[in-house]
Amino acid sequence: MKIRNSAKAIIIKDNHLLVIQKRDTDGDFYLLIGGGQEFGETLHEAVQRECIEEAGIEVKPGDLLFVREYIGKFHEHAAFDSHLHQMEFMFWCEALTEPNKEKASQLDEGQIDVVWLPLADIEKYRFYPQELRASLRQRFLNEDAGRVYLGSIN
Repeated sequence: MKIRNSAKAIIIKDNHLLVIQKRDTDGDFYLLIGGGQEFGETLHEAVQRECIEEAGIEVKPGDLLFVREYIGKFHEHAAFDSHLHQMEFMFWCEALTEPNKEKASQLDEGQIDVVWLPLADIEKYRFYPQELRASLRQRFLNEDAGRVYLGSIN
């Protein structure tokens, strides 16, 4: 097995976070826009491509805000993720255009929409990784940089 790199976008507007919406048997859940880095592609290039593919939005990636290590066998989704070891690099991204699902070129598997979640109420949503909710609120609502490496969290 290999470790997979993934580039994720943190796009904030009016204290709302842009995410993709998915649905499973437990209901709706939300994820950061982003995905796997391709060979020969920088992480910034990967996050730009993923934003166009999943949300139809052009972005200018900036600083690295968080790093998450996901080792599937240690988390609640081990039944289907036990083979996965992924490093996620989460970048602050400036929106250059508005999100437009109709312009998205390749929706994520199971994706049903692109939505803005209010940071002040993000705990009310089934957002993954769950522990990122507190870090996002801390950084963007409390103006405290907090930690960058989040470890192996779900």
